[in-house]
Amino acid sequence: MKQQIKTLIKHPLSLLARLFVILSAAATLGVLLFIIVFIVVKGVPHLSPDLFAWEYTSDNVSMMPAIINTLVMTGVALVVAVPLGIFAAIYLVEYAKRGSKLVKIIRMTAETLSGIPSIIYGLFGLLFFATYLHWGYSMLSGALTLVIMILPLIIRTTEEALIAVPDMYREASFGLGAGKLRTIFRIILPAAVPGILSGVILSIGRIVGETAALIYTSGTVAQMAVNLSKSGRTLAVHMYSLSREGLHMDEAYATAFILLVLVVMINGISDLIAKRLSKGEQ
Repeated sequence: MKQQIKTLIKHPLSLLARLFVILSAAATLGVLLFIIVFIVVKGVPHLSPDLFAWEYTSDNVSMMPAIINTLVMTGVALVVAVPLGIFAAIYLVEYAKRGSKLVKIIRMTAETLSGIPSIIYGLFGLLFFATYLHWGYSMLSGALTLVIMILPLIIRTTEEALIAVPDMYREASFGLGAGKLRTIFRIILPAAVPGILSGVILSIGRIVGETAALIYTSGTVAQMAVNLSKSGRTLAVHMYSLSREGLHMDEAYATAFILLVLVVMINGISDLIAKRLSKGEQ
């Protein structure tokens, strides 16, 4: 310890860098705790049974239809995006020639899509899915718009997870006579599952918290969508609508608390699954 202090004193730049890192970590943790405490203090006192009624009315402003719409939207988007993202990453890592122009173009496109504001996706979904395909404001339009949003994230995380699998796994499988496809699905993918799940977790967080893209595609109807062709608001859109009206700010804070709990629960369950799969692989 004394030796480390002497080293830091002799090198003031190292001391400043270390202090900056510590302060940055403390500031990040402080902001996170402040947001959590603020939402809990503002939201918990206003939770009531009326907010969980099955039917939304102007009196109870129930969030239950929005919760169900959120779960449906998340499920549909993941069912479409996860297989597409995983198969695209498999092609980039296992089949495409390394360093080829096609791989560079795909990666550049994915990185570009990751940086596009969500409202642009919403306008695209409105013009293409809702208007051109005549689907109107619907859960399907919103889900497919979210698919386009999260595909780059799933592709990049899956690609990194596949690259992280040691080549000796592939060589051992080929040496035992297994084919390319069998090696990918029996050896490589199981070893890369924890990394793939991390991308899925991040995608779920983006789906649950998205508002701008869904306002233009799935709409803001407060009732539960009976099928994918109907319009329905998610929990984040529900919270935005309540706060925009300004008449139900207390209920909006309560909705924010439930949204926070929902995201934490989904992330916790996904993280638990990833850890168990990692232990199973070991």
